[in-house]
Amino acid sequence: MNTAPQPDPRDRPARLTVGVVGAGRVGPALAASLQLAGHRPVAVSAVSAASRRRAGQLLPGVPVVAPAEVLERAELVLLTVPDDALPELVSGLAGTGAVRPGQLLAHTSGRYGAKVLDPALRAGALPLALHPAMTFTGTPLDVQRLAGCSFGVTAPEELRLAAEALVIEMGGEPEWIAEENRPLYHAALALGANHLVTLVAQSLELLRTAGVEAPDRMLGPLLGAALDNALRSGDAALTGPVARGDAGTVSTHVAELRRHAPQAVAGDLAMARATADRALAHGLLKPELAEDLLGVLADGTTGTTGETGTTGEGEGESR
Repeated sequence: MNTAPQPDPRDRPARLTVGVVGAGRVGPALAASLQLAGHRPVAVSAVSAASRRRAGQLLPGVPVVAPAEVLERAELVLLTVPDDALPELVSGLAGTGAVRPGQLLAHTSGRYGAKVLDPALRAGALPLALHPAMTFTGTPLDVQRLAGCSFGVTAPEELRLAAEALVIEMGGEPEWIAEENRPLYHAALALGANHLVTLVAQSLELLRTAGVEAPDRMLGPLLGAALDNALRSGDAALTGPVARGDAGTVSTHVAELRRHAPQAVAGDLAMARATADRALAHGLLKPELAEDLLGVLADGTTGTTGETGTTGEGEGESR
């Protein structure tokens, strides 16, 4: 066993100076990962008190400066601002002459590919789109989570190797996404990850209402198994009353949701219809059971057993 002290990454010769424009949850974590790989963060822009604290925690000692000065100091600049703000930021930086020829400019938006950086490209910058398919907390935990994280990578062909190398140095796995497929790629990730949080939060609330003292402990193993099964088997992993065609049970569930969480009814019905369609298409839901089930899901009120939920204005919410 080698007991010799290991060199501190900060003592390695730095290959690139790194700047961050936008100290949200993503940028400081990526810069910290690049620092571990031997690069040197030299500047970060941050406006709010929260972003300044985040930058100080993940990039201690790195000066907080204006965006134009970040570009002046850094060879690699990470543009980690919200999607809707990115085009205007790029145009503004390019229009004011802040972009330098030969400078690597990488944004982390899932929605956009490399073309959003065209104004900077015309100024001589080297454009990269590096989107980590990961949720971020804004804490040092994010740096650890980048290990094995997939990145959606889009760049000109001549920069492909450079883009993939940066992702690998951050501990990630590069996945090449064509420019025209970026919006669909991003929509797919949002469909899975963002809606999952909402579904889990609603389930936790309902379990608390039902008297469960530790709903997180109850849900953890169940959701972990469901996710693992879905990733391994796709639609074959569908289970539960909708996939089985238990219209009466589904009707009871909808009635309970109307009573205790009416705001969740519309989403539940929409997901149940999608589940029923997929289960029917893949032979999991028997056609003879589908008619009654789909009748329940059409208005969410009446099942084969005659059970009903509340009536009146509640019915309109589910249509």
